[in-house]
Amino acid sequence: MTEIPPAGGKKLGLVIDLDTCVGCQACATNCKSWNSGGHLGPLPDLNAYSAGADGVWFNRVHSYEAGEGEAGRTVHFPRSCLHCEQPACVSVCPTGASYKRAEDGIVLINTDACIGCGLCAWACPYGAREMDQDEGVMKKCTLCVDRIYNETIPEPQRQPACVIACPVGARHYGDLGDPDSKVSVLVAERGGYALMPELGYEPVNRYLPPRDKVRVKAESLEEAAPTALDIKNPLLRWLDRALAR
Repeated sequence: MTEIPPAGGKKLGLVIDLDTCVGCQACATNCKSWNSGGHLGPLPDLNAYSAGADGVWFNRVHSYEAGEGEAGRTVHFPRSCLHCEQPACVSVCPTGASYKRAEDGIVLINTDACIGCGLCAWACPYGAREMDQDEGVMKKCTLCVDRIYNETIPEPQRQPACVIACPVGARHYGDLGDPDSKVSVLVAERGGYALMPELGYEPVNRYLPPRDKVRVKAESLEEAAPTALDIKNPLLRWLDRALAR
């Protein structure tokens, strides 16, 4: 079985804001485009327009109804590989195809060594791995390792495709091993949490919980940031008028 390297200082990963995500699927679509479009051309799925359509999605978005009555809300829950510190998918791999990089903590698959046995998918409690029926190997989120280290891409664009595509800024990328990084500070401020930490796999990715539903008074917004309201936020000016009725 594959050995897991000792935890390093750098832990690249994602922080996903469940309060902001609107379930638009832009992250999943751009992920699909970047990672699969070039591989299989204009039809990235098998039998894309017929019964039995099949294909790999590195990122999926699920929607749930949470709470009851006035406290109820729809929560959109994006799911992809969490790049665990103790990934079961790596430890069960019989060929070493699944591995964790010591230098940045990213979990990857060497498709040349993968035999498609499916043990990694069985071991992953997060459902982050899928079989590519076209190639007969397992695949998963790579954190767009081919983007984030690509020096031919402008530096602001060296982020995972899902982060670049999010229209509402619900996805954040950075080093969660650095307590002073923007993503670590965001997690600390919002009470970000790991998914199912009781399992002991120590996922790197974090989720920011939905905020309590509060009816915000436009007057308090005006007091907090009148310049932003007047210049940058016409939507909040509309809210001000709506609440005043």
